[in-house]
Parts: sequence; C-alpha cells; structure tokens
Amino acid sequence: MGKPKQPAVTPSSKCSRPEDSPGAASSSDSEFMEILTSINVKLDTFDTRLSLVEVLHKGFQSLRESLVFSQQQVSVLAAENNALKGSVKTPTEESRHLRQGNCSHKGHKIARKPQSNIMTSLTLFSLLYFAVSVLTLTDSSLSSITTAAPPAASKCTLLNSFQPGFAVQGDYVIGGIFPIHFNLKTPDLNGTYRPPPMNCNGIYPRAFRWAQIMRLAVEEINQNPVLLPNHTLGYRIFDSCGYPLTGQRAVLTMLNGVSEENSPMCTNASSLLAVIGAAGSAQSIAVSRILQPFRIPMISYASSCACLSDRQKYPTFFRVIPSDDYQVKAIAQLLVHFNWTWVGLLRGDHDYGRFAAKGLLTELQDTKVCVAYQEIIPLLYTRQVGLRIMKVMRSSTAKVVVVFVGEGLMTPFLRDYMTQNITGIQWLASEALVTASVFSGREYYPYMGGTIGFGIRKGHIPTLGDFLQSVNPKRYPDNVLVHELWESLYGCSPLPSSVTQMPPCSGQESLLEQHSAYMNTSRPSVAYNVYKAVYAIAHSLHNLILCQPGRGPFQNNSCAQSNNIHPWQLQHYLQEVNFQIGGEVVDFDAKGDSVPYYDIINWQRGTEGNIEFVNVGLFDGTKAVGEKLLIQEDRIMWAGHRSEVPVSVCSASCLPGSRKAVRRGEPICCFDCVPCDSGKISNQTNSVDCTICTEDFWSNNDRTACISKKVEYLTFDSLGIALTVMSVVGACFTLAVCGVFFCHRHTAIVRVNNSELSFFILFALTLCFLCSLLFIGKPTYWSCMLRHTAFSITFSLCISCILGKTLVVLAAFTATRPGHNIMKWLGPKQQRTIISSCTLVQVVICAAWLIDVPPFPSRNTQYEHSKIILECSVGSSLAFWCVLGYIGLQACLCFVLAFLARKLPGNFNEAKFITFSMLIFCAVWLAFIPAYISSPGNYADAVESFAILASSFGLLFCLFAPKSYIILLKSEKNTKQHLMGKEKK
Repeated sequence: MGKPKQPAVTPSSKCSRPEDSPGAASSSDSEFMEILTSINVKLDTFDTRLSLVEVLHKGFQSLRESLVFSQQQVSVLAAENNALKGSVKTPTEESRHLRQGNCSHKGHKIARKPQSNIMTSLTLFSLLYFAVSVLTLTDSSLSSITTAAPPAASKCTLLNSFQPGFAVQGDYVIGGIFPIHFNLKTPDLNGTYRPPPMNCNGIYPRAFRWAQIMRLAVEEINQNPVLLPNHTLGYRIFDSCGYPLTGQRAVLTMLNGVSEENSPMCTNASSLLAVIGAAGSAQSIAVSRILQPFRIPMISYASSCACLSDRQKYPTFFRVIPSDDYQVKAIAQLLVHFNWTWVGLLRGDHDYGRFAAKGLLTELQDTKVCVAYQEIIPLLYTRQVGLRIMKVMRSSTAKVVVVFVGEGLMTPFLRDYMTQNITGIQWLASEALVTASVFSGREYYPYMGGTIGFGIRKGHIPTLGDFLQSVNPKRYPDNVLVHELWESLYGCSPLPSSVTQMPPCSGQESLLEQHSAYMNTSRPSVAYNVYKAVYAIAHSLHNLILCQPGRGPFQNNSCAQSNNIHPWQLQHYLQEVNFQIGGEVVDFDAKGDSVPYYDIINWQRGTEGNIEFVNVGLFDGTKAVGEKLLIQEDRIMWAGHRSEVPVSVCSASCLPGSRKAVRRGEPICCFDCVPCDSGKISNQTNSVDCTICTEDFWSNNDRTACISKKVEYLTFDSLGIALTVMSVVGACFTLAVCGVFFCHRHTAIVRVNNSELSFFILFALTLCFLCSLLFIGKPTYWSCMLRHTAFSITFSLCISCILGKTLVVLAAFTATRPGHNIMKWLGPKQQRTIISSCTLVQVVICAAWLIDVPPFPSRNTQYEHSKIILECSVGSSLAFWCVLGYIGLQACLCFVLAFLARKLPGNFNEAKFITFSMLIFCAVWLAFIPAYISSPGNYADAVESFAILASSFGLLFCLFAPKSYIILLKSEKNTKQHLMGKEKK
C-alpha cells in the first residue's frame, strides 16, 4: 500500500516556525496529556475493536503534528548552538525530510524554549508510541482496519504501478490470481537506484485460459436473472508469474487499488470481497497470510497442499480442489492395488512437493510398499542436479516413480531425461502433472507414455469455446497479455513494434484446436475448478442478500447490509454454501476442503502419435473403504506400450509354500524366500510366517496345504502278508506233526517221549503260531489286550510242557540208578500239576495286568510327525516286562536242566534237542529286546510277531523234526531196543 503523504502547507501558515508561537511547547504537552487521557477513557468505556482503532487514529494524527513540531524545535536549538559557536551548519537531511519541504525564514526571532519541555514532549511521544504498540499487538485483527483518512490537503501515492491483466467494475468486486507467465526475471538489486518492477516472461496459455474462464463465469452470473438479481460482479485479474512474491504484490495491489484516483484504502474500507487463487500451494500460502488479517476469503482452484487445511493458520482459505491428504491416500491405494511395493519418489522443492511426499510416506507406513529413493528437483534447476537424479533412477530396481512436480519444474528435467534415453519407467503422476497438455507432443510418448495418475475431475462449460475464440488482439488492442498470447501461439506480432523482432501478423489468424494448451475445451479440469469457485462466491453472495432481518446468522440475528458487505460476513456464507453445477455438488467441509473426487488418467498414444489423456477410472473419497478406487484395467496402456501391468518389487513374491525372511539392514520390501518347514504351510503369496498344521494333519510336499496324516499300522501289506504266511505255515507244520504223532502214537519213539506232553507242546505251539496274527491289522481295544496276554500264556504253556518233559527225561535216567525212585513223584498227574502251576502264574500276571492298566490302542505322532502310527500301548510297562521275564525265567530253567541231562545214555537223548531249542528260544528273545525298543511304529509289532514265529519254529524243529524223521523215514529205528541202545550188533 502506498503510504499517505505529509499534510500540505496551508496559505495562512507556511511552515510556521516555533518562534512564531511561543506557547507551542506547552500546547504540545497538553495535547499529549489529552491524548493519553482519551486513550484511557476509551479503553475503559468501549469494548469493540472499532472504537479502539478510532482512538488510535486520532492519537496518530495528533502525534504526527506534534512530532513535526518537536523536530522543528530540535532543529532550532541546534541552529542556536551552532550560531553561538560561530559556525552555523545546514540542517540535516533527516530534518528537511520531516519538515516536508523547503520553508523560508524571514525576520523571525528565535524564541529559546527550555530543553525540559522538549524532553517532556519526546517522553510523552515514547509513552504514547509504546501504548499504541501494545494495544495494536493485543489483537491481530486490528491490522485489518485501514488508517483513517488524512487531511484534505494530503494525497495517497503508490510506490509502484501494477496493472491488472483484466478488470471490470461491479457492485461486488472479486480478485483473481493466475500464473499467466511461468518465468520471473528478477532485476539487479544493488541498492544504488530505485529498483524497477519485476518482469514476467514466458506466457502460459493454460493459465491464460483459466483467467478467461473466470471472466466467462462472471459474465454468465451478471446475465443470470435468478442468481444475484439487480447486482453485478466485478473482477480484477492479476498475473502471479507462478511466484509467491509476485502473488503477494498482486494481492496488495487489489487491496490498495490500481491507481491513486480509485484507491479505496485511502478513503474507506476495501471493496474487495474475495479472491480466486492462487495456483500453486506456495503462492496460496503467501497470499492467504496477507488476506488473513483483513478476513478476506480466498478460494484456490489448484492448491492441494494438505497444510492449507489447518484452520488455525489459514482461517480464510477455501479450495475446490481436493486436499493432497486424499490424493496421497488414492496413490497409496493404487500402489497396493497393482502390487507395486518398490517405488521411487520424485518431488519438487516447494511446499506442495514437501507436504505431499510426507503425507505419502505416512500413508505407506501401514502398507507393504517401500520407497527406494526420494529425489528433489530444485526450484533453480541445473543439468548437473538432473543428471544425478537420473543416475539414481537408472541404477534403482524400482520401475515405478511417483512424481509430485508441476509442469514448470518438470519441463527442464524432462528435456535432459529425454537426452539420456531412459525408458521403461512407469510414471505415477499427481494432479499437478497428469493433465499437463504441454507434454502431449509425440516426442514425449516414448518416455512418458503409459503415465497414470489422479487428475482433477473434469466438467463441461458449454460456452467456453466461443468465449475463448472471442479473445483476440482486435477486440483487446491495448491488452499486453493478449498480444503475448498471440505471439506465443503464432510467432507473429499483432501490432507493429520495434521491441519485438517477430514479423507482423496477417490478421487472418484464428484459434484452432491444435492450440490445445489454450483451446482445450473438451472437458477442462483445473479450468472447471475456476468456474466452480466463481459460482461458489456468487451463490454465497446470493444467500447473503436473501437473508431476512431478524433471522440472520450474525449478532442479534442480524443480516449483512447488501451495500456494505464485510468479507468476514461473506466467509460465513461460503462455509455454508451448497449448490449443484453440472450435476456435481459443490460445498466445503469444516476445513474449507471440497468433496474428494479424482479421475484416473492414463497417457496413451493418439491417432497422430501424440499423447491423449484417457480416463480409465475414478476415485471417490465419499465411498466406503475398499470401494473408493474403481479402475478399468483392460483400458490401461502401460509404459513401453505394453498391456501387462509392470512389476516393481525389490524381491520377487514368495510363492505359497514359502515365507519372507527380511534381509538385515534393508527395507521390509527386500527379503528372501525361505521354504516352510515340514508340518508348516503357507497358502498365500508373500506370507510372513508359515502356519503349523494341527495334530492330525501334515503339510503336503509343496507346503501349501495341510493334509490328513497317513495312518500306519501293521496291515496286510507285503510285510503283513509274509508274517501271515509264516504263521499259517507254522501252524500247518505243527498240525501235520501232531497228525504224524497221532498216527504213530503206539510206536516206541512216541511212547518213550511222553506222548501226552508232546501233544500239549504241539497244541501250545499251534496257538503260538496263530497268536502272531493278532499283531497284524488295525489295533482295537480287544486285539490289544489279546496280543500280549495270548502270546504270554501260550508260550508259558509251551515252556511249561517242555520243562515238564525235561524233568521227566532227567528223572527217567536218574531212576535207573540204585536207590533212586524219583519217577513216583513225576507221574502223569504230577506232570499236569507242574504244567498247570507254571502256566497259572502267567495267567495271574496277565489278569492283574488287564485289571490294572490293560493295553489299549494309541496314536503315535511323535516318532514320525508326518504319520499317525496306530499301535497298542502296553499300558503298564512293568506288567509287560514281567510277562516276558517270566517266560525267560522258564526258558532259562528249562535250558539248565536240559544241559545237565545232555550226556545221559541212549541213542535218542531228547535232552540234547531241548537244550538246542531253549538255546534258540533264548537267543531269539534276547535279540528281540533291543530290536523291539528301537523299531519305529508298526515295525515294533512286526518285530514281536517275528520273534514269536522264530521261537516257535525253533521249538518245533528242534523238538519234533528228529522224531518225525525217524517215524517217517527211519522206521527201523523206531524200536525200544534201538532207543535204549540195546540192539544187537
């Protein structure tokens, strides 16, 4: 704002010197006291900020007059002192400045005033200045009130001139800030001359179109008989050059006025009600901070930084573009959707890129996506920095790059990127880049083709094409921006000029569709946001005007005055506005943000080789989680003109049957695939852990599913059949021997060997052979009890019979000696008693076993985890080993007795065969013990069954093979004389 000039000199008193009014000092003192008293009274009696500011204005006015007077006194005293010293010095430059011009001093005497009066004045001035400063800082809103009007003789002067690109007067004026130029030429600021205004160059046709859409919207509203009837909108559109400081300059010009004659700030409150802009987030931050003290709302059409949602820092900021909070959520969901877990991040060195990157990294923390690198394109781009970034991109395994860069910074970077011939990168662009038509040329497709990203939702403006066609140098001959647009589009100068070297235009040029940067009217996106922003202000003003007295939203239910609307009153209606335009609802939430809608844009090759922006999906932030992203994948064309989704991972996915093992010191996205252990599975891709199968299940060979464990027991397979055949053959042999003995029961060899005990032994051996069959087949409760008890009792019976026969043989030969009559104690009855008694002991042990802890079927899953072995648990290990121990005791006793009788006379000494049979029996069961303990599962049953059969065959062949040989083949030896060794030679 231009500062007001000092009061002009009136005709009656031209620069009156202090000596003309001797009481000036005391009058000044009294004025200071009055001002202080006035301030105190006002602070005590008024509570409103407006009254306080009025007091301050009066104080400042008096202070200014007293300050001039006090400074004049200082100059006079200095002159007197110099005169006394004989050397009068010229007043200082500062004094001349404060006196506001040259004054003639003619014949006036200098009246010396006490220095104390001057010091008093300065002290009071300091106190007043301190009080005013404190009062000003107590409420930031005071800065929104302008300085009171200066005296009539004063005049406002602007320090510099900044003309708007387009301006139209109206009842309500709104401002517009657009980056019509994209380059700022900063002058040399060396401090030796007044700095010239900053110049912008490089016109940006797309932003020029945005400005025209604002004009179009205002014209439509002014012609609309329903919306804002009997009122008109005016506008002032300024160029920010895409630079925050220029945006500040533009908004200050809006507040001051473009010239001294129509400057409202020097006479009354500003007529500016709202601002449309700015484009970049950094520009909006700067502009919002200036507008905030004045409570003037602004609506941005392209600033998406999430930082602007902070209502504490930016209370007057609104926007019709979704916040980057929603955009980073959408980008994160897209990365997860396509399983891109290893991506690069490229951002600009500005608030937009900084906050967007920070938001994306926060959003990716709860996903499996990792950022391989994060590179920054500086605002002052250099080729050296660009080549370093490209080296990182080329060496990285990340094939997807998320970019938060506008087209301004991206243009020089892409120029170097194309010279390096880097291809195969899948770009994921934000809304700042994804609809940049400047990159739609065919030369960009090999490097940028397939780019996908989120763009602002497009809309349709029916009259836009005709309106843009009407903007030409003939209609606006004095508009510099229109001339620059023509020069940019056609390379010719609309008007003859010595400044430019371009040839003059023919006058036949017309805007064509080939000028897509400016004439893209199909479905504009950012431009449509400008359109919505203007209508949002219009609807808010319309609702404000329709307010009924007594039902208003302000103090005492009052309404705003339509001829004196304050910006903060408009902001209230902006916060509550809700209307539809083109079928889309426009409103703002508590943070000033709009409804989050994004189009998913894909860069595809057009018919002429250029890049076309194809809509392939939608992100709707209002939908529930999981339903926000809608993608038509079959319509997407990826980088390299491929139809397959590109892969961008640090490590290949771990297939089912394996798990991820994170590499030490690397991100979680970089891992090794480790096969699951036996008994564990993973049925999903990229499983973190393998799942343990339940007890009855085991992993398959691929470790992808739990299958039922294989149940094993001694079944009728090859081993079971072999044991069965041996058992049946043994039983048949035994029965055959029994038949032979029965047919030859009257022969000498049968009768001499105690035929009754022989038949008992053969019967017991038959049972022994058959009881081995109980160990084959699926174990049941009854089979488990019969297995060990039947085996133990039958073997005990067999050994008892052999023991009885051994005793009889030993007694028979001993009885032939004189004085020995032992046979009377080993008659048939005594033999039966011995056999019964010895067998009864085993029966008692088995009965106690079955009563206490009987054997039972069990499922053994410990020996081999992949199988379930059905076996018979012995129940009581003590009982089991007692049974075997008793049989072993009987066998040992029988072996000792038979060994003692081995040298008894006779051609057929049965004691020898009993000795061999017991020797084989003991050897078999001694070998059985370690084999049984170490045999796994069903093999333990096979070992026990084999031991039964082996010992049974040993007893059968050792005891009955020699006798059967004599009976069947050597019948001549089957006589009593031969057996007794008394046959004649």
